[in-house]
Amino acid sequence: MRTGRTHAESLQRRSKACLAASLFLWATGAGAEELSSYSGAELYQRFCASCHGRSGQGNGPVASELKVTVPDLTRIAHRHGGDFPAEDVRRIIDGRTVHMAHGTRTMPIWGYEFRAAQGEQPADELVRRLVEYLRSIQIS
Repeated sequence: MRTGRTHAESLQRRSKACLAASLFLWATGAGAEELSSYSGAELYQRFCASCHGRSGQGNGPVASELKVTVPDLTRIAHRHGGDFPAEDVRRIIDGRTVHMAHGTRTMPIWGYEFRAAQGEQPADELVRRLVEYLRSIQIS
């Protein structure tokens, strides 16, 4: 009985995940005007749900193809003693923080993507909306 993956299987799985993520990013590409009216929930569904799941529990359709376990975003506050760490979450979304214990960054850096499409101020507002949406879906 084999317990591990071969190098070729691992590469194939990683390639599938990259392709899925790339297709998702291509399919969800949006211009500045298109995103400016999006709520945090709409931004989440468009940019985050494919990995984190529609309800944020880490069970999106792409999650099984990723090398890392996709975190349950509804339990962020629980993992931080009941306090939602808004600034930490903001830094993860916009790319300023990388959790080295998890290896290389798998999640797209939405702050960079939003800035490239819209500029600094609108991008910061979109990230803020995402952070507030994530705060709103916290469960005990």
